[in-house]
Amino acid sequence: MSQTIFVLEDDADISRLVQYHLESAGFTVKPYLAIQQILSDAERQPPALFLLDIMVPGGDGLDLCRRLRQNPTLSVVPIIFLTARAAENDRVHGLEMGADDYITKPFGTRELVARVKAVLRRFERPSTPSIIRFEQIEIDANAMQLRVDGELVTTTATEFRLLDYLARHPGRVFSRDHLLDAVWGDARFVTPRSVDVYVRRIREKIEADAETPRYLKTMRGAGYRFEIPKAAQTAQSA
Repeated sequence: MSQTIFVLEDDADISRLVQYHLESAGFTVKPYLAIQQILSDAERQPPALFLLDIMVPGGDGLDLCRRLRQNPTLSVVPIIFLTARAAENDRVHGLEMGADDYITKPFGTRELVARVKAVLRRFERPSTPSIIRFEQIEIDANAMQLRVDGELVTTTATEFRLLDYLARHPGRVFSRDHLLDAVWGDARFVTPRSVDVYVRRIREKIEADAETPRYLKTMRGAGYRFEIPKAAQTAQSA
């Protein structure tokens, strides 16, 4: 079954170009020229990925991204911005809103398809259940769900992937560059400092006190280390 991509693009010519090349690559495409319908359609049948322009009639692609990231059903669906706004501040803002990649116009169609595939590969789920539990935290890689004190906590796909990667390598120190390679791959707009944005967000979701983290610790001058208390490790392995 082909994966469905929701494309928000108000320029009809660009929309048809994107649709043609994505469908030629085996995807199903639902094009939207404006924002109004896309959220309700996604809630009924979530797509594999959102490809969003920023400046569109009837709203703002950044605002739509924010709403998607706050929606428990849609928060883990990857988002790529495809936009003419190429300034570094725009790219950083797109990341902070929860984008997983950022492509600027004009763009090459082969590169577009390659980066869509790369983002989707990044968020492929394991074929067998894989759950990490310690203390009040449960990380379910198969469902891409985080629970804290038994409550489901909303995460973006990238937040979850970074948390899952760190939690599966407890005690190891990872540099920002290493985490970029492991979690973001070839997402070109992401910088080493972008990792800090996501670490801060993860701490706010798993730590009792994000300013004094117990699990996700900063190793000054080196990077980050995830620590699972020894008693929790023993209980988990039992």
